[in-house]
Amino acid sequence: MEKQALQAYQEFSEERFTKRIVFKKGDSTVFLLNFMPGQELPKHTHPGTEVFILTIQGEGSFTIDGEEVTAAANETVHLNGSEELAYKNTGSVPVTLYVMLNKIPDDRFAQNI
Repeated sequence: MEKQALQAYQEFSEERFTKRIVFKKGDSTVFLLNFMPGQELPKHTHPGTEVFILTIQGEGSFTIDGEEVTAAANETVHLNGSEELAYKNTGSVPVTLYVMLNKIPDDRFAQNI
């Protein structure tokens, strides 16, 4: 059993969004993405993975296969890894997303940036 305090992973940067790994076990990983207002996650996919995202704080806009989906605190999104995903903090306060990838395709997806 492992227990983590998510606040320790809520690190924000004025320069770009941050990604902080909370768990990496086998083919799965959990991490926080932290965005200041206006910061964006560029379009990408997660081949062979199921993606689960919970907005912990703030609000913003996902673009999933070209469709815009807004999400605020305590709202969650699921997508399969072949769907193209982008995100932007469209609000005026910092955003933290809790992301879980099951069956990560390779270790690039489980590194801090």
